[in-house]
Amino acid sequence: MESKQPAPEKLILASASPRRRELLGRLGLEFEVQVAPVVESECTERGPEWMVAHNAALKADAVAATVGNCLVLGSDTTVAVDGVVLGKPRDRAEARRMLELLSGRVHVVYTAVALRWVSGDYCCDFVEASEVRFKDLEAAVIERYHRLVDPMDKAGAYGIQEGREMIIDSVKGSVENVMGLPIQRLGDILREQGFDFKLSMLE
Repeated sequence: MESKQPAPEKLILASASPRRRELLGRLGLEFEVQVAPVVESECTERGPEWMVAHNAALKADAVAATVGNCLVLGSDTTVAVDGVVLGKPRDRAEARRMLELLSGRVHVVYTAVALRWVSGDYCCDFVEASEVRFKDLEAAVIERYHRLVDPMDKAGAYGIQEGREMIIDSVKGSVENVMGLPIQRLGDILREQGFDFKLSMLE
């Protein structure tokens, strides 16, 4: 009789992001949260894809080193327009300038995912990209939008969950990736590996 392949005991999200918690919940996954005690890189010299991949791996590696037989998920998201990275704004004025820059244009949202299972010697990293086209935004619209949606904890000073119709014209690619976690690709990888954390919605 064939012995059952070993598997991680549980899934751990190495992120404090409520959006990522919500998205994992959409997959029907059971998981725990353990915030990674790391300082994220803001170095953009090697491009936005490198930066988010580096930060996702940093978070996953830090938590994976402490949790034993668990699969750890680290992730990072950023916004880039014409190769210029827009991180989280430092203040409201910078948040307004970011939306003025994105107004009427197409930009790219990059989200990296790093999966680590130390006991199983498993490591998987990928970056997903989605293109977002903004409407032409007048100053009054930007002001109304930022009254509705707090921009301070969001790359590019916007989120796609609330007030989307005010600022976004179209999205090419995964909307969930813009939110902060490409759950379609993540779900495929978990299924391929046979990692079952109550994947009820993927059956």
